[in-house]
Amino acid sequence: VQLQASGGGLVQAGGSPRLSCAVSGLTFGNSAIAWFRQAPGREREGVACIVSDNDDTVYSDSVKGRFTISRDGAKVAIVLQMNNLKPEDTAVYYCATLRGGSKNDSGSYDNWGQGTQVTVSS
Repeated sequence: VQLQASGGGLVQAGGSPRLSCAVSGLTFGNSAIAWFRQAPGREREGVACIVSDNDDTVYSDSVKGRFTISRDGAKVAIVLQMNNLKPEDTAVYYCATLRGGSKNDSGSYDNWGQGTQVTVSS
């Protein structure tokens, strides 16, 4: 299983970039995939998660209403649409598959992609 995150870069505050997590080697029909982020000097935190069997989504309070996670079935990818970005959204963004356990715990996830840097300028 391989996950490849892309779409990051330098964005102005208020911008709306779109991150993509390309998934290979996984039958998504029986799993969940999440986006996490990690800023310098801070712990990795969950951003959003999508569950395969019913497309249920979960968001952290810090991004709820601004970010949307969805599946791009045609490309077998998980997309994170980010709107109204703030400087505090600056971080490396990772995607990973849920192995089991709490969706909010990074320790519950496997197959971490290499991450993509998002830098928000004010």
